[in-house]
Amino acid sequence: MKFCCFVLVSLAATWGLVGIAGQVTAGEFNTVLDIGDPAPEWSELPTTEDTTSSLKDLSDSKVVVLAFTCNSCPYAVDAEERLISLTKDYAEKSVWVIAVNVNTIEDDAMPAMKVKAAEKSFPFAYLYDESQQIARDYGAKYTPQFFLLDADRKIAYMGAMDDSPDGRKVTQPHLLNAIDEVLAGEPVTLSETVPVGCRIRMERQRRSRRQR
Repeated sequence: MKFCCFVLVSLAATWGLVGIAGQVTAGEFNTVLDIGDPAPEWSELPTTEDTTSSLKDLSDSKVVVLAFTCNSCPYAVDAEERLISLTKDYAEKSVWVIAVNVNTIEDDAMPAMKVKAAEKSFPFAYLYDESQQIARDYGAKYTPQFFLLDADRKIAYMGAMDDSPDGRKVTQPHLLNAIDEVLAGEPVTLSETVPVGCRIRMERQRRSRRQR
């Protein structure tokens, strides 16, 4: 009987440690990344300008803003003008903006992305990841959803752009505040918020059969 109790207590302790470890490795609203984690690399993703983009190519930038977006989500569309303004306003401050789309429906495929980028004269790179791996690596689940990478390419902020999904009544510009604090060498006051938008259409990954 005592042995059984010992086993149960040991298992409970182990599960508790696992739970604590899970909290350490994931953010409050992100199940994959936490603030301070190294930013996952992306490599050779195609852009609407018929070039490719890799995180390592941005080594000269003090700050990188990675925005998960798409053509079809109204929340993402509402954020476009604010993202364009952000890119232009911070262009001289070594802030590089990257937008990436991972949805695989026709309205969000590369041909449609090229039309959108041309119509809106996007001043930032607009990437496409058909494999959706970048979204999995960052734990991105919504469009729009934003990640701020500091000079050491660690996650400094992640979540919503601001407190107004349609941009009409912004009182707390979360992303802009985080950028300013990082550029000033200060800790980010509010480093994580709840992203608000359309759910990313993630394709199911087939599990490989176990070999006997």
